[in-house]
Amino acid sequence: MLKLSLALVLLVLLQFLSAFVFAQNGIIRGAIYEEKTGEPLYGVSVLVKELSTGAITDFDGKFELQVAPGIYTVQVSYISYTTLELTTVVVNAGQVNVLNDILMKEDASELETVTVQAAAIRTTESALMSVKRNSPNVMDGISASTFRQIGDGDAASAVKRVTGVSIEGGKYVYVRGLGDRYTKTVLNGMDVPGLDPDRNTIQMDIFPTNVIDNIIVSKSFTSDLPADFTGGVVDIETKDFPEEKTMRLGISGGLNPSMHFNSNYITYQGGKTDWLGFDDGTRAIPTGGRSNIPQFGQVVGNPNSPAGLDYQNILSGFNKTMGGVRQSSLMDFGLSFSLGNQIARPKVTWGYNAAVTYKNETEFYQNAEFNLFAKPIGQGETELESLEKQRGDYGVNNVLLGGMAGIALKTNASKYKLNFLHLQNGESKAGIFDFENTNLGANFEAKQYNLEYSQRALTSILLSGVHYFNGRDWEVSWKIAPTLSSIEDPDIRFTRFRLPTNNVSTEVGLPARIWRTLQEENLVGRGDITRNLGMFNRDAKLKFGGSYSFKHRLFNIQSFQFPTGDTQFTGDPNQIMNNENLFSASNRNGIRYNPDFIPINPNEYEAYATTMGGYGSLELNPAEKLKAVVGLRVEQFNQFYTGTNQNGTIVYDLVEMLDDLDFFPTLNLIYNLKENQNLRVSATRTTARPSFKELSYAEILDPITGRTFIGGLYPETTNGGSEVLWDGNLTSTRINNFDVRWEMFQQRGEMFSVSAFYKTFERPIEIVQFLSDPGTFQPRNVGNGAVAGLEFEFRKSLKFITPSLENFFWTTNLTVTESQIKMSESELRSRTLSAKEGEVVNDTRVMAGQAPYIVNTGISYNNFTSGWEAGIFYNVQGPTLNFVGFGNRTDTYTVPFHALNFNLNKSFGADERIQANFGVENILNDKREVVFSSFEAQDQIFTSLAPGTRVKFGFSFAF
Repeated sequence: MLKLSLALVLLVLLQFLSAFVFAQNGIIRGAIYEEKTGEPLYGVSVLVKELSTGAITDFDGKFELQVAPGIYTVQVSYISYTTLELTTVVVNAGQVNVLNDILMKEDASELETVTVQAAAIRTTESALMSVKRNSPNVMDGISASTFRQIGDGDAASAVKRVTGVSIEGGKYVYVRGLGDRYTKTVLNGMDVPGLDPDRNTIQMDIFPTNVIDNIIVSKSFTSDLPADFTGGVVDIETKDFPEEKTMRLGISGGLNPSMHFNSNYITYQGGKTDWLGFDDGTRAIPTGGRSNIPQFGQVVGNPNSPAGLDYQNILSGFNKTMGGVRQSSLMDFGLSFSLGNQIARPKVTWGYNAAVTYKNETEFYQNAEFNLFAKPIGQGETELESLEKQRGDYGVNNVLLGGMAGIALKTNASKYKLNFLHLQNGESKAGIFDFENTNLGANFEAKQYNLEYSQRALTSILLSGVHYFNGRDWEVSWKIAPTLSSIEDPDIRFTRFRLPTNNVSTEVGLPARIWRTLQEENLVGRGDITRNLGMFNRDAKLKFGGSYSFKHRLFNIQSFQFPTGDTQFTGDPNQIMNNENLFSASNRNGIRYNPDFIPINPNEYEAYATTMGGYGSLELNPAEKLKAVVGLRVEQFNQFYTGTNQNGTIVYDLVEMLDDLDFFPTLNLIYNLKENQNLRVSATRTTARPSFKELSYAEILDPITGRTFIGGLYPETTNGGSEVLWDGNLTSTRINNFDVRWEMFQQRGEMFSVSAFYKTFERPIEIVQFLSDPGTFQPRNVGNGAVAGLEFEFRKSLKFITPSLENFFWTTNLTVTESQIKMSESELRSRTLSAKEGEVVNDTRVMAGQAPYIVNTGISYNNFTSGWEAGIFYNVQGPTLNFVGFGNRTDTYTVPFHALNFNLNKSFGADERIQANFGVENILNDKREVVFSSFEAQDQIFTSLAPGTRVKFGFSFAF
């Protein structure tokens, strides 16, 4: 880290020195691509005609010319290609004129010269469109040139403009409506965990767009991609050589009238460093994490013994705060700073990037609901019965601090890149709820208080290199990325008073404190070799390579319950831990702690997984209009686990839980119907694997919702153990994917496509409700499944209505799917036994997590000359099975959330130094709800949150 920092400082100094040297000159930079394939062209001659000054493009297709200020004509020529002349190329002293996406068209005559104005190519995305048109797989994306034009501040805002992509929670990417299990996000082609290592997707809003080169979304599989995805792979490619010197400062904010400046907001006193995203020790566990601590039964007879004094010292060390307070909330705000440049030297070119992001966001949910319902016992009764009802308010403060730095070096035949990323995230929650219980014969009402804090950290380094031999005939690339990530949930606090007496008992739930820790190390490396050759008298490409990943996790939960003895309460949670209420020699029936993790702790486990992969692929053109890409990927996956079950009867010590050797064939055929039309057919095989958390015995409680996650190793039986509902044998899912797609590309990024896809799932993993314990959920393999769907996409200028609307674009992505799961024998039996009169139970049901339809549509306005960009976008996802029911635990479904958002961006000045943006989210003020759904019964609320309408704004300045 120190060496990297020194190198960046040195580069910044060199930048300023070079600025003095070349202050009298300006710079012309650009990139040249082949129009047909979108590939960069190596060795193209670029000449300033008025000066006879020239340059040759490198292996990235890029060039640089240093010339005196003036207006020039730049000639671009290459053997077998039409010569281009770019007129009116303006060069100012000390500034850079960037000529991006210069496309050259093959022309055997080489006699024609095409003349265009330089300004006409600054606002195109032609290279990326060419790549999409000729890609071996179905892909989409958005490039840096568009970021600059539309003013999106981060990757989450930008990627929403890609067809078929939606953003969940403002952070995480979903492709084709498939959830996190089937969507994968990678950084610079490498599998890097995000702030939540149990997710496949990285938090997208931490990447400022001015350090991103492209965001590429692959919707079908090729053998060089990781095999553990189905919906898509989102690759965030950071810049290594910025086109021009940049230094940008940004400020952003958000105002939600229902959440901000609200005097009913709930919070609590945390640490002094909460605003930086981590705890300062205020929430530290008083035992220091020890497991050899004294227990109440050992000290109650002799409180003044060494063990008794140790017990009292620990007891008094717990933080006294147990409930939140109401005070006015603040609005959202954020700051960002980034800089970058490239410095050309006679033999090498240096590039660097650095960015810092800070966000502080506040949410306040009023009348939030978290309920449990179940089917009634009688066959003739259909209306669902309440087990638990929880309704109240809770506040959330989320802080994100992120830093990125990168340095790159390019020679005539090689490029090296070193990237550093660190993220720090802290989230504080405080809630007050009315709780009503009617489950298991215990009928009571209570007041519930929750306090939570979670801090997450991620540090990742990426070192990569690419080398070219014999021009671009051979390409050898390699990457290595070590990552450290951690999650700490220090001092989660739960209190519940029975009403109206304010009693505390085991029936209503004893006060509880929880400390959770997760530490994970990842190491990923890969190498690829590409050989450009000729087959059938046409260009062909042979590619092969290998990869290795190692992941290691340590996880631990230490929780305490606090029996209250004969202590009397007033209903104030912050009086519970007062010193006069605690156990002591003079108060032996006072409040004491009972550690839940002694003597057995099923929530302490160690796990590691390794993946070794190898692949080979051949891309060839057996006929003039036909491209074929065939490949095979092989992956050996092993996962090991150390831990114990709930009663200590099963103890694993680095036992191999998964040993999967899989072959993943790929076939992609692209038939060029016309120059701008393709017909694509693909058949591939992929996989989805259980996470560390899923392949464990862990029990992880979410105290605010009262819901518990149970690891998939824990079996469930009924009827005295004679009937097995789940055997605890969680395995990977194998998926077969078949796609057919017709696509047509037009000018200015217009496109049409119609797709059909079919996927089969062998033993998919779904989250199933635990029959014996309401409010608990477990990952399980269910019966085999299939998904069939149609997808329709278009982006069309409204110029066809009237020429005055040429800057208005209508974009739509519509996906309609039908899914089916063949129920397991135990699930079918449980549904049959709990069926109501007149209900017909089939042996199939819909697939969890798969929406029946998704609609993304919007109208946008783009005027790059004036710097205005605006759009209004609508998104809705059909009712989706969320948690699978079992027995009298009925299915839960997400309710369609109608999202209508508006955004407005303005760039000021010819060099777009000043950018401003304004937006409104959830204009319809819709609620996010999940409901219990059952035969001929009224839907009942499982979860209900009102996010409100949010107004956001931002301003950035480049200097």
